[in-house]
Amino acid sequence: ANMERIMKAQALRDSSMSTYMVSKKTLEINPNHPIVIELTKRSEADKSDKTVKDLIHLLYDTALLTSGFSLEDPSAYAGRIHRMIKLGLALDDEPEPVADAKMEDVPPLESSSAASKMEEVD
Repeated sequence: ANMERIMKAQALRDSSMSTYMVSKKTLEINPNHPIVIELTKRSEADKSDKTVKDLIHLLYDTALLTSGFSLEDPSAYAGRIHRMIKLGLALDDEPEPVADAKMEDVPPLESSSAASKMEEVD
């Protein structure tokens, strides 16, 4: 993973060399792990469940990061993390409207004479 990162950072790199320097990624899965067992059950129950797909992608992306590799699409990873946080907190996708502050709660603006004192320092 480290050599791949160094080759990507080279200024005068050759694109044909990058194909030789890319590491082959292998993900070893323990089929007896409770997470894998539960993901397998849920994916077999509903093949189009977006939450299960996100969890599987998160598992893979986290393994990449832990091994020292960089992600191809960090924004997709961040989006999956945000969706999982919303799911864990039982938040809807639609944000609730925030009540507007009443004008009475807002303090009055200072007069322009106070702001002009700073300009007079010159």
